Amino acid sequence: MGDKYTEINSRTWDVWAENGCDWSLPVTHEEFEAVTEENWGVYLTPCITVPHEWFGELKGKKLLGLASGGGQQMPIFTRLGAECTILDYSDRQLEAERKVARREGYAISIIKGDMTQRLPFEDGSFDIIFHPVSNCYVEDVYHVWNECFRVLKSGGVLLAGFDNGLNFLFEDDNPLLVVNPLPFNPLKMPRERFERMAQNYEGIQFSHSMEEQLGGQLKAGFRLTDLYEDKDRENGMEIRKFAPQYMATRAVKP
Repeated sequence: MGDKYTEINSRTWDVWAENGCDWSLPVTHEEFEAVTEENWGVYLTPCITVPHEWFGELKGKKLLGLASGGGQQMPIFTRLGAECTILDYSDRQLEAERKVARREGYAISIIKGDMTQRLPFEDGSFDIIFHPVSNCYVEDVYHVWNECFRVLKSGGVLLAGFDNGLNFLFEDDNPLLVVNPLPFNPLKMPRERFERMAQNYEGIQFSHSMEEQLGGQLKAGFRLTDLYEDKDRENGMEIRKFAPQYMATRAVKP
């Protein structure tokens, strides 16, 4: 189908960031300065901030922001004393990280990488992985969970956000009419559909079952310790009025 779908998604996120997507607006200097051990919040899913107790002590911890560029979470974790590495496949999202780091004068490791490939880290490199909603942009989430397990230290924590697939039942022009069967996989659809998604900067996105999302973490070796559900923000899909569309999980590598 021409360009690899992850390359298309990389360019799509560049366009979204250039157009001011919510998840591409870096924290301001004032927001950075306001962070204290009690006063901070980050998102794995659209609306609910992650409980502080999911992280534990952040000072001195090695934290990987996986596919979470944009200068929104890493500055806060750095402010709280974590040693942060960001891996993302969008140049614009990574530039936002550089911009904030330069402005605030802190060090961060910034890596452009495709999470469908082996992650460019040694086994047991990190204490925490922060992975907001983004595995909808990859076909094989089992690979993602396996790589997260590999690069975490024993006792390390994976904090992940993902959708539950409901959004993929519908199309924008029929917001509450079920149109698409699940799983939704553009690589197995007619070429015209794939090309439309690419040309319209919709992102090449995939639905995943809870067997893949929750079961995939368990099969990778993780122990799930907590979770919560969430919905879109007000400008999101209409289904948000009737059911949650997202889940966040906390899992530990034994």
